[in-house]
Amino acid sequence: MSTLTTPRNVRTSVAGPTPAEIAALPIRPRVGPGIWITTGMAVYAGLLLVQLFVFNDNWRWDVVASYLFSQVVLTGLFNTIVLTLLTTACGLVLGVVTAYCRMSSLPVLRTFATLYIGLMRATPPLVMLLFVFFFGALVPTLAFGIPFGPTFFAVPTSEVVSRFSAAVIGLSIYFGAFSAEIFRSGVLALPPGQLEACKALGLPPLRAYQKILAPQIIRVITPAMANEVITVFKNTSLVSVIGYSELLTTVQTIYARNFETIPLLMVAVVWYLVLTSIATFAQAWLERRVGHGFGHRSTSKRRWTRAIKTPSSANTQEDTR
Repeated sequence: MSTLTTPRNVRTSVAGPTPAEIAALPIRPRVGPGIWITTGMAVYAGLLLVQLFVFNDNWRWDVVASYLFSQVVLTGLFNTIVLTLLTTACGLVLGVVTAYCRMSSLPVLRTFATLYIGLMRATPPLVMLLFVFFFGALVPTLAFGIPFGPTFFAVPTSEVVSRFSAAVIGLSIYFGAFSAEIFRSGVLALPPGQLEACKALGLPPLRAYQKILAPQIIRVITPAMANEVITVFKNTSLVSVIGYSELLTTVQTIYARNFETIPLLMVAVVWYLVLTSIATFAQAWLERRVGHGFGHRSTSKRRWTRAIKTPSSANTQEDTR
């Protein structure tokens, strides 16, 4: 009876991978039916958008290009930018004052600030614009003097409240209430011991806020405040109801004459998109500017990944030795 012998140079068994080699393998996400379904839906939606915007002749892109840089449209765009900048500046000042009154220890100031914020939350911005514009019907004369007493100075309301001033006042009053709550949230986000530490170091309150507390407050409130500023920029389109000639009013005047409604509205959309994108990039720059010294999620993720990979690489070196 013959027996089979195995040569010495042939291995009878193959050794599996070591635990260190298994740990070093990259983790790939499992491709399930959900990924294929969502990918198909995204491709289908993209094809619909291409068909709607590229291969639809009703957009009249030649008309959009002809009016995009016209003098009339650029004038309306300039009025929109000026209105946004003035409203933002006035609203921020009003917001700082209101936030100070909201956190004041005096009950009278807290009450007035709370009533003002609650009233603005309950009032739509369009209603506020109309109320300010027609304020002359309620108060025909703006007078300065002693209540129920003599008047030292008086001027007709119609000479003070024009279309432009009504737009600035109405939007500033509305923006000031929401910016006040954003400022208050930034102050409340600070640790309570920092102001006491500044007082212990002998720093006056103004210098403490300027050098230590204000940079931290700005870092906290930047995303919310930038969102409100962009909202103010879009709310400038509401001033068309009072006849102020900004971007949307200019576009409406043009398509009322040539009946090119969709192309002219697209002109306004393009400029709104451009200016909103600029504001978004400015927000990102400001966040990086005031975020020095604070950890970011991406940095933490890299450190966490490095901490995981280090033991496995050390084990691999030990196994190699």
